Amino acid sequence: MRAYLDCNVVKRKMEIEPEVLTDALGVRHPPVTAPARIVSLVPSITELLFALGLEQQIVGRTHYCIHPQPAIAAIPSVGGTKKIRYARLRALQPTHVILNVDENPRELAERLMADGLQVIVTHPLAPEDNIPLYRLIGGIFNRVAEAENLATQFEQVLAALRQVAWPRRRVLYLIWREPWMGVSRDTYIARMLALVGWETLPAESETRYPTLAMDRSLLDAADLILFSSEPYRFQPADLQAFARDYACPLEKLRLIDGEMTSWYGSRAIQGLRYLGQFAREVATSSD
Repeated sequence: MRAYLDCNVVKRKMEIEPEVLTDALGVRHPPVTAPARIVSLVPSITELLFALGLEQQIVGRTHYCIHPQPAIAAIPSVGGTKKIRYARLRALQPTHVILNVDENPRELAERLMADGLQVIVTHPLAPEDNIPLYRLIGGIFNRVAEAENLATQFEQVLAALRQVAWPRRRVLYLIWREPWMGVSRDTYIARMLALVGWETLPAESETRYPTLAMDRSLLDAADLILFSSEPYRFQPADLQAFARDYACPLEKLRLIDGEMTSWYGSRAIQGLRYLGQFAREVATSSD
């Protein structure tokens, strides 16, 4: 998928102007003056909308928007994050459509804008970007107090995580098989893992989600190999097969909850807690 814009520009904008209701494309959005009709095409932001108390204003979602249960089931689906049923989306008569640079095609954003819809484009690049994300969505939809409550919770959990002197580890974080795929250090996931002292492999990559050759040098460089639950849902049997096929010690292979490491929004607060506990368990088992 073509990038919407330079990621570093987005990050600087979010750091410098968190109080301005400006999205990842630099578009300013005024606060709504009447109840909105929101279609969210980003699973983690759909969950965030619920956390902000906006569930009555969500009129559409993707079938990957699975949280929170069971309430999410009552909201109509318009398809996937990349292939939506456009006529169905338009029939819902949304006032706002929320997209993400990594999850939704640029062409979709352009089509929605050309049709005169209010499109909010998001692109968190690091855990810290959750705070301006809360304020952006909360500010647009008049949930400022709720957004500040989430920001306070996030800051408290993040501060606690940073107070720990985590042992440094090099980790290989796998998101797919056939072919094997991982994450570069220029990803939200890698920056989450860095909070507990984990540096992702490979150290350098031309793409954010590189295809990997499972050679001996890469396997030996990793102190830990993590198998994510998404987008490919790795199972215990996959770890057994990997250990056998690559002569890799089973004790350095672990399943990890991908929602907790890759979902921003309200789930990121729980994700920080989960990651801290996960890292402690790894440290304990390695002693």
